[in-house]
Amino acid sequence: MITDQQISQVIGTTAYDADGDKVGKVAEVYLDDETGRPEWATVNTGLFGTKETFVPLAQADLSGDQLRFPYDKAKIKDAPKVDTDGHLSPQEEEELYRYYGLGSGQGS
Repeated sequence: MITDQQISQVIGTTAYDADGDKVGKVAEVYLDDETGRPEWATVNTGLFGTKETFVPLAQADLSGDQLRFPYDKAKIKDAPKVDTDGHLSPQEEEELYRYYGLGSGQGS
């Protein structure tokens, strides 16, 4: 889990999957509307880092300049396409939770 104090450290770090394979660079951190806690990160994926993919931070681990997610690279890259316009709608968030096999909120 990423704390409020770690948000600025997370942005720009290199994201890795559960197997230690590089996924891309963390572009943004999205906060939960109700709690204000870090909930999602967007990771630049693709050949030139042109695709931004949402990944839940609930079970992510920050170590130095590396952010490790408990998902494999293919799972992260194939996540539903959601516009990175600064806010996730409840419907978009629910779709992402379902995709990653989580309940509706912080790793539940």
